[in-house]
Amino acid sequence: MSSQNLMRQPAYRLAQLVRDHEVSATDLVNTAYQQIDRLNPDLNAVITTRHQQALGEAAQLKDTGQPFLGVPILLKGLGQSLAGEPSTNANRLFQDYRATITSNYTRRLQAAGFIIIGQTNFPEFGFKNVTDSQMYGDAKNPFNTAYSPGGSSGGAASALASGMVPIASASDGGGSIRIPASWSGLIGLKPTRGRMPMGPSDWRSWQGASINFALTRSVTDTALFLESMQALQAAAVFQVPLIKAGLVQRLNQPDRQLKIGYLTQSPVGTPVDSEAEQAVLAAVDFLRQAGWTVEEINWPTNGDALIRSYYTMNAGETAHMFQEIEAAIGRSVTRDDMELLTWALYQTGKQISAVDYIDALSTWDQAAAQWAQLHESYPLVLCPTTATVAISLNEQLVSNENLALMNQIDELAPQAQRELIYDQWLPSLTHSPFTQQANLTGEPAISLPTHLTKTGLPIGIQLTAAKGQEELLLQIAKLFEDHHQFKMLAD
Repeated sequence: MSSQNLMRQPAYRLAQLVRDHEVSATDLVNTAYQQIDRLNPDLNAVITTRHQQALGEAAQLKDTGQPFLGVPILLKGLGQSLAGEPSTNANRLFQDYRATITSNYTRRLQAAGFIIIGQTNFPEFGFKNVTDSQMYGDAKNPFNTAYSPGGSSGGAASALASGMVPIASASDGGGSIRIPASWSGLIGLKPTRGRMPMGPSDWRSWQGASINFALTRSVTDTALFLESMQALQAAAVFQVPLIKAGLVQRLNQPDRQLKIGYLTQSPVGTPVDSEAEQAVLAAVDFLRQAGWTVEEINWPTNGDALIRSYYTMNAGETAHMFQEIEAAIGRSVTRDDMELLTWALYQTGKQISAVDYIDALSTWDQAAAQWAQLHESYPLVLCPTTATVAISLNEQLVSNENLALMNQIDELAPQAQRELIYDQWLPSLTHSPFTQQANLTGEPAISLPTHLTKTGLPIGIQLTAAKGQEELLLQIAKLFEDHHQFKMLAD
């Protein structure tokens, strides 16, 4: 089997090949590096590799029943620490920093049998829905390298969609798995808040809005990864009961009595491309033909209030982060220490009061209750993942006027600062207004690669379920997959 075809096999199948001694973990790691060497110069998806360490770990690997025995995987370069490896945040203050600890999430990857071979590209601190780091450069979309693969897990999406690896680790704080999945033709699940391992240094990333998981090309891989990686930690701030064993075997047992609601309008009133609407309506037709009742519904929440509360959290968390950084480095940070968006969030966050912050989290809680009530009638909700196809690398996402104001944001009044954060993010939000709500409510949501546009670019559909109900999402995903509804990039 060629290198290209081998890395396009589902990860669970590769693990079985290793277990059956038809291929070795060393073979798989070497094959992944061959693919990276061949593809990465055009895509800029991978930012670091660890050849000797990975090959050493592959050679020493013992079969103890690990579900992903010997499968090579790339970590997202942000927030998935491995002791001794770079941990830069794509920020110049950390450009030479290496992690001193391995996160519990990364340890769980290793316990599942994965061989970590390197890190993927991401924007500074993961704040964007594109991957345009000043430190690492633009990641590019394998469908068309003039476009972004999305963000912030854009490098992971590009690496996986192009066939560098069979699965890629990622994270999602506002759509950072699902947006790249939509724009790169992949499966992207954001699990229920509290589902994945946290710690030992960070227990409430973005107040629970951000969570680690993976991008995949196989629903079985997604389900097996979920079952293998889930954790119920005594120290965890957010917890959810474990999914019972045998999830993969239950994927073909969907309950067709469940009603599905669907929406095509943006939750914040921004335009939605006809191709995104067509993707949802085609999915509606498919589900109805398969026996489901699918009804058009309205958003249960105030989308504008929610997105503003999200930005309040972003700014407040950024200010707290830099307070800790300043204490560690023994000086105040300056505009020259970071990209402009990060600086603007930092300055805005310094003026956010405890009342503002608590009010934002209260808005999340109210939205969670509204979604829970909706799910009593509609256990699944379908909408576009993104409102458009991938963003061109040449598209200016912040106006010159807003760029000038952001450079002077420390001179603005607090409310004006917050309005500027909203305004400068609005063009980006217009491309991807659908993903953030699940992060704030804590519900699971999945992007499925069911649509290709006339220009040959992918765009995904998103399904959302109540907390703890990933199984419903994966059963529907398997239905789409089994009926050949997925549109993925092939060599």
